[in-house]
This record gives sequence, structure tokens and C-alpha cells, in this order.
Amino acid sequence: MLTKKQLDLLTYINKCVQRDGVPPSFDEMKVALDLRSKSGIHRLITALEERGFIRRLAHRARALEIVKLPEALGGAPTTGFSPRVIDGDKPSAPQPANALPIEAVHAMELPVMGRIAAGVPIEAIQHASHNVAVPGAMIKGPGEHYALEVKGDSMIDAGINDGDIVVIRETNVAENGDIVVALVEDQEATLKRFFRRGSAIALEAANPAYETRVLPSDKVKVQGRLVGLIRTY
Repeated sequence: MLTKKQLDLLTYINKCVQRDGVPPSFDEMKVALDLRSKSGIHRLITALEERGFIRRLAHRARALEIVKLPEALGGAPTTGFSPRVIDGDKPSAPQPANALPIEAVHAMELPVMGRIAAGVPIEAIQHASHNVAVPGAMIKGPGEHYALEVKGDSMIDAGINDGDIVVIRETNVAENGDIVVALVEDQEATLKRFFRRGSAIALEAANPAYETRVLPSDKVKVQGRLVGLIRTY
């Protein structure tokens, strides 16, 4: 069963293919569904692909192909959602009697929206560079999600290292102590702990080598909150 947004997107893609012979661009889909960012389109497309309605084709512009349509759009009845699972090697040794069963972990694909500074702020995040698969359990709470590559070591005491991928939930509000993506003066983005101090905002590092930055509240915009981390060794 598709959500309303998923059905709306599939309807729009099908309409464009029937009318123009090619799928719409991500920007066209974002406008058609009235979404604030393309990360929401990435999530919807991933969900439609997992449910077998569309297929992404490699090395082709606007590389989407409709595989089937739901009943609402004149397709054959479906029996429900069956996620595709990549089987790994089965364990050779017996598991302890109290061990939990090994289950497939559902993964979702998120856009990596560039690099985020865990140190001195760098230029603001704007465009997706590639996608990354993340466990579905990291997608927490309402709102769109995206990923960023960490640059710098100012958050190492919070377990966030240079080169890590952080998973961010889009939000413009934060509680004291939250690790957030903060946009400074509409120009620089940084990953820091958020604290409100009267009419000012403190952006605190998790490394004693970096000083806490205290800025007027109108100079700082929260763009997201940390909900997960991926590390590659």
C-alpha cells in the first residue's frame, strides 16, 4: 500500500512519461509535490523502487522506469510490500540459546548533501553529491532526512570523526544539548551542540581545542538535528 505522497509522485511520473516520453526531473518532481527539498523526492523514489513500482536505470539522464502501476492508476492488484533483501553468508557456528534471531535490516537511500564542518564552518550545504544507504531505524521522527560527510575533528568527544557520514532530520528547532546543523549568517554551515543563552545562541564543540561560538540568535538558523552516524573503516 502506498502513502498519499508516494501515489502522488507515481501519478506525476506516469503522467509525464505518457505525455513527454521521459520522466520528470527531480526539480520538477519537487515543485509538483510542493516539497521544500529534493531529499524528500529521493526518499519517495526509494520507497517506490523498494515496492517494485519503478526502477532506476544506471548511466542515463532522468533514469526512471515505471515497472507497474497500483490499482488506483489502473494496475493489477498487489499483495503488499515485500522488501528486497540481500542475503549474506549464514553463520557457521551455532548461536547461543538466548541469542536473538538474525533479521534482515531494511535500508533506505538518502542524498549526501555535501560536507559539513566539525571545526571551522565551511560553505553552506546546497546540492546532493551522491546517495548513501542507511538503516531504516535511523530515520526517526517526522520531516525529511539527508546525509552529510563530516570534515574536521571538533566533535570527536561526541564520537563524530573526520570522514564520518551523519544522518540529519530536517528541522528548524532544537533543544539545548542537541547536535545540529547550524547555518551561520546564511553563509556557513557547521555541526555543533546547540545551546540557547538568552537572546544568543552558543554553538559548542565537543573538543577542548575549539572555543564555543556565541552569536546573536538572528545570525543562526537550525537546519537539522543529528539522528544517526555511519562510519567506514
